[in-house]
Amino acid sequence: MTAAAKLDTSEAYSIPLADINPGNVERFQNDTIWPYFERLRREDPVHFTADSEYGPYWSITRWEDIMAVDTNNEVFSSAEGITLANLEVLAEQEKILGKRPERGSFITMDEPEHMPRRKAVTPTVAPANLEKMAPLIRERASQILDSLPIGEEFDWVDLVSKELTAMTLATLFDFPFEDRRKLTYWSDIFTNRPGHGPVTSWEQKGKAIAECFAAFQELWDQRVNAEPGNDLISMLAHNDATRNMDMKEFQGNVVLLIIGGNDTTRNTISGSIYALNKYPEQYDKLRANPDLILPMVSETIRWQTPLAHMRRVALRDYKIRDKTIKKGDSVVMWYISGNRDDSVIENPDAYIIDRARPRQHLSFGFGVHRCVGNRVAEMQLTIIWEEIMKRFPVIEMVREPTRSYSAFVHGFETLPVVIPTRL
Repeated sequence: MTAAAKLDTSEAYSIPLADINPGNVERFQNDTIWPYFERLRREDPVHFTADSEYGPYWSITRWEDIMAVDTNNEVFSSAEGITLANLEVLAEQEKILGKRPERGSFITMDEPEHMPRRKAVTPTVAPANLEKMAPLIRERASQILDSLPIGEEFDWVDLVSKELTAMTLATLFDFPFEDRRKLTYWSDIFTNRPGHGPVTSWEQKGKAIAECFAAFQELWDQRVNAEPGNDLISMLAHNDATRNMDMKEFQGNVVLLIIGGNDTTRNTISGSIYALNKYPEQYDKLRANPDLILPMVSETIRWQTPLAHMRRVALRDYKIRDKTIKKGDSVVMWYISGNRDDSVIENPDAYIIDRARPRQHLSFGFGVHRCVGNRVAEMQLTIIWEEIMKRFPVIEMVREPTRSYSAFVHGFETLPVVIPTRL
């Protein structure tokens, strides 16, 4: 543990409970969040933050309570947005977009509107279609890995995690393959503020978002009157529930599908390298038994938790434990905390790739809004590691990663590594 982490542990247990703001972004970037969530799970699992950069909100930090909220869409609504939004950032984004970026997508709809729209895209990510995609994903993963330098430091996030994700997103959208890195770039544009990621100013962010929406409007125009295809845009264009959606809803779905298809996979690919370097005995297990790749992927998704939270709004007063959440209150389910709940998961802070129940995690959510692309993510991660194990005895992390400046996307900006040799 770093000196900063030790200092933060002391602070986490010394400040008044009422002053804890779990969404403090600096702690996510510095990786000092863990003792705060540990304390909340023990002392105040349904915690109210009265004053924050996001306004007032409740934090749900234990597994059982997160499940209760996530599976109760009759009480807890997604319609006001699924993330904690910094109020200053929200005001600036509304100036350039005229709305919150995620408004209008099917993930920010309640029933009965939500499910018919969600079903419009499910054929693209259904098992039968993924089986057809798998050989292409493997071919592209192999190309990426075969192009990596040996014995030289490079950024794993850039050359592997972003590249594989961009290739897969381009396939899912049937997006021009030569422009695939625009997709991960736009994802970073949507999820960052000026001074972080690729965002340099609000003006630059606005122009990049306009470019993204124009590109996808062109794809829509091409496909809405063409023969139906298996890509996500075709599915939206030819489904009765989404064919006549307005522009804001279409743009909201574009944002959802780009971010959803990018962050989980990309940050778990990076997270697996980080975790295996932090737990070398687990790396030894993996080398000794490649059949552990699939459970290792699931353990990384739990341990890393690539999306830290989801937000809901209470539609009526509702009691959880000894706290009454009032109608209209924001409620944040901290998946990243529930995945470390020792009342459900044994030794949850440890990274153990041969757990008895490796898929026991909250990272994809539960209930009607469970991640629609979870099988795509698992497929990519499994394939890339199968191909890694054929080529490289070890991938060594050179220095600590640079982490994302976000309380929502729990990920990596850079991860410097070196591959000493090929098999």
